Amino acid sequence: MTSPQNVYHTINRTRQKGRSYVSQIALITGASGQDGWYLTDWLIGQGYEVHGLIPCRAPGSGDARLRLHYGDLSDGSNLIQLLDEIQPDEVYNLAAQSYVGLSFELPVYTGDVTGLGALRLLEAVRLHMKRTGRFVKFYQASSSEMFGKVEESPQNERTPFHPRSPYACAKIYAHLQTMNYREAYGMFACSGILFNHESPRRGENFVTRKITRAAGRIKVGLQERLSLGNLDASRDWGFAGDYVRAMWLMLQHDKPDDYVIGTGETHSIREFLDEVFSYLELDWHDYVDVDPKYFRPAEVDIVCADASKAKRVLKWEPTISFRELARMMADHDLELAQRDLRLGK
Repeated sequence: MTSPQNVYHTINRTRQKGRSYVSQIALITGASGQDGWYLTDWLIGQGYEVHGLIPCRAPGSGDARLRLHYGDLSDGSNLIQLLDEIQPDEVYNLAAQSYVGLSFELPVYTGDVTGLGALRLLEAVRLHMKRTGRFVKFYQASSSEMFGKVEESPQNERTPFHPRSPYACAKIYAHLQTMNYREAYGMFACSGILFNHESPRRGENFVTRKITRAAGRIKVGLQERLSLGNLDASRDWGFAGDYVRAMWLMLQHDKPDDYVIGTGETHSIREFLDEVFSYLELDWHDYVDVDPKYFRPAEVDIVCADASKAKRVLKWEPTISFRELARMMADHDLELAQRDLRLGK
């Protein structure tokens, strides 16, 4: 009898059954987000045919090369039909209710989409593989928020979880289910425990983009003040384009596993403010207010990644520094502000 640990090797030999092979096919859930955009760009550059699942209310990805499908992780039957239609080689689960602060206001919704949604997708992939005899690799987007109130620093794959938000709890559930499906069913299922990663495509509700967007508008005279919460919170910030490359590398390795991805450097929100505002020749102290309403009920004070395993096994390294990242985002949002000024917004 074939052991669960060897199932994916057996299925791999029949993964092209029933399909004329042209290129690798990937399905990305949450394709309209920051990571979905960068991952789509990377995979297309590697010759993939890329399909994206986005909610009906979400805008398109803006990339005509991406084949869009509408739906979400609350509908398991739709996921099964979608897998049968697309027949992907790789599935990247990036979909989530990803705003930590909002998860305190919508804990049940966050648990359903971010936690149970991942389980629905894992089960759909398992059933698709069982029914078709095909081989599908699975990536789960885990989060450094799972570490929460950290017990050791830096954090690696063996660091205990201590969640401090409904979002983090949901991510832990999804992470452990991914591990369970790998061990129980022999699925090629990996989790990337990604630390904070930013870019000009970051949502404007996230603190880094909120800062760079406001700084650009202040610079051109379209905005006067910026309100923030805990300025002492520290994070390990990297560039999203580097991190999606790590996702892909996990699924190209010969064995499935979990990996921490981060830079190993920690910077506070104050430091991010310093970098962005000074780059635009402004003093943030003249424009920033601390508003208690932006404080979370339970705060994560500091996290820092130990990505030595990813560097050793996957040969992954970050390429963009903290300063380069902050300035890249500041340049982008200054240009947006100048455009808004011309348009009278």
